[in-house]
Amino acid sequence: MTTQEFRTEKDSMGEIRVPADALYQAQTQRAVDNFQFSRHTMPATFIQALAYIKQTAAITNAQLGLLQGDIAESISDAAQEIIDGEHLDQFPVDVFQTGSGTSSNMNANEVIATLASAKLGDVVSPNDHVNMGQSSNDVIPTAIQVSAALTIEKHLLPSLAHLSHTLHMKREDIGAVVKTGRTHLMDAMPVTFDQELGGWQFQVEHAKQGIERSLGAVKALAQGGTAVGTGINADPRFASAFAHNLSQATGAQFEASENFFFNLSSQDAMVALSGQLKTAAVAIMKIANDLRWMNSGPLAGLGEIELQGLQPGSSIMPGKVNPVIPEAAAMAAAQVIGNDATVTVAGQSGNFQLNVMLPVIAHNVLESIELLSNSSRALADKAIFTFTVRKENLDVALAKNPILVTALNPVIGYLKAAEIAKKAYKEGRAIIDVAEEETDLDRETLTRLLDPTQLTQGGLAE
Repeated sequence: MTTQEFRTEKDSMGEIRVPADALYQAQTQRAVDNFQFSRHTMPATFIQALAYIKQTAAITNAQLGLLQGDIAESISDAAQEIIDGEHLDQFPVDVFQTGSGTSSNMNANEVIATLASAKLGDVVSPNDHVNMGQSSNDVIPTAIQVSAALTIEKHLLPSLAHLSHTLHMKREDIGAVVKTGRTHLMDAMPVTFDQELGGWQFQVEHAKQGIERSLGAVKALAQGGTAVGTGINADPRFASAFAHNLSQATGAQFEASENFFFNLSSQDAMVALSGQLKTAAVAIMKIANDLRWMNSGPLAGLGEIELQGLQPGSSIMPGKVNPVIPEAAAMAAAQVIGNDATVTVAGQSGNFQLNVMLPVIAHNVLESIELLSNSSRALADKAIFTFTVRKENLDVALAKNPILVTALNPVIGYLKAAEIAKKAYKEGRAIIDVAEEETDLDRETLTRLLDPTQLTQGGLAE
């Protein structure tokens, strides 16, 4: 058994013991001691966004003549290590912490100050240097916005585009195949796979466009508003210079908000974004469940398609294979929908000049982005790209589908068509055979009117 070693750190509240090898200092340790609510710490992408902010603030303050160049350089170099994925274990603060995220802001300030001090060979202050011209109240909203924007542009939008492209390619492959359409889960008029998958693809594109539209407000940053939105202790030139420098560093186009009071007191931009993420989740769940239904069986279900077998489906029933990817994607979508409810509640917690549920907004939005990114690619690569069509099952169902009689409505009337449909269903016969017996239409005419492929094109019978 080993005994952990400690050192003593001091802040404005006095002395406190900190693990000897920790890069963080007193305020982080107080947060670790105070907030033990969950196993969740702030997401890595959020921590890296904090590092981008500290790096950019140091560079900007140096450009404005407010921070010595060598101190700014040491802060920038230290922050870059975190951006590159190092030292992430030095951010132990629970998501469920002070609502402003002050503990996470100070965690970043302290870690970067420790690293920068070692590089400089002199003391770099967490507050006076790393946090110069900043407040937790503008840093944390900015970190939420930056982390969300970057992960959406680098991961989610490409994943949704990949899903859309995979659907397009599948449409080209099997689009001409005709199948029974369904409304209320009951047999309806025929559709092609091109039409059905086209509906899915349009859903994905619609969701993607909604997310893209929401990014404008997300990229208008709080940084520069400092404590309450007035910009106290920040150079008036800081906000616009910061946004420019951050854009250069990240490759994403950020700008200073037109109204810092909006960004600090509300999280409306993130609530709106979360709503668009929920819309994407609804599309993912719809597609996943359609795939599950179409794959059901293989004997007693619909059996329209066969998903690729990925793993045994039962610990007791040999040979059983389940639609595991659609199921996992549906659960991910359910989590995103739940996350949106949390973001909505958190978003209304803006009391006077500050929202006080910022960390949980960051946690939920970033988790939603990750879940949607991964489920989109899994559905595309392990379900849609690889499924095969069981055409023999489709053809049998089409031949006996009594709803095809709908095409005869303009010719024989609704009531007569209903009578034929009921008889065909009761006797288990093809609709064309019953219609030939019950009407004066010849076989050739009926074949033309009831052609499933022709019926997928809509219009009136001729």
